Amino acid sequence: MDDRVLKQKTPEDCEAFARNATRLGFPELAVQAKQRAVILRAAAYGAANDAERECLEAIYAYEEILFKKHGKRIRASRTWQMIKKRGIIAAIEQAVDRPDGTAGFTALQEVGLENFAFEAVILRHQDLFSPSAVERSRVRMAQFAA
Repeated sequence: MDDRVLKQKTPEDCEAFARNATRLGFPELAVQAKQRAVILRAAAYGAANDAERECLEAIYAYEEILFKKHGKRIRASRTWQMIKKRGIIAAIEQAVDRPDGTAGFTALQEVGLENFAFEAVILRHQDLFSPSAVERSRVRMAQFAA
């Protein structure tokens, strides 16, 4: 990540940096700033381990998609409710087990945030998820790599 992006201390700073980078014709810096905003939001939430942190990053990345689509901040309400009810890991597993899970990955891929997809997180931390969630993630990631 570029040093200029790493100097941004808050998600709001990152958003302003991304807008300016886009306006000045530096789309790669804008993507990095969006990634940094996601990372900062997840760090502020708190996580017990790397897998939970990455799951939180995935949720905040999805909320970036909602922001781009609607032009205002919208929370991933159902996902946050699942987390409150079941915990972070179980909620992400349930989300991936839905048959319509590919739309989120496609949307993340379109804005350069595909490394934040739930499926990517599951494949990086396979020991914490069920074999069915790992297999479904593997199949989906293979579909998009082709």
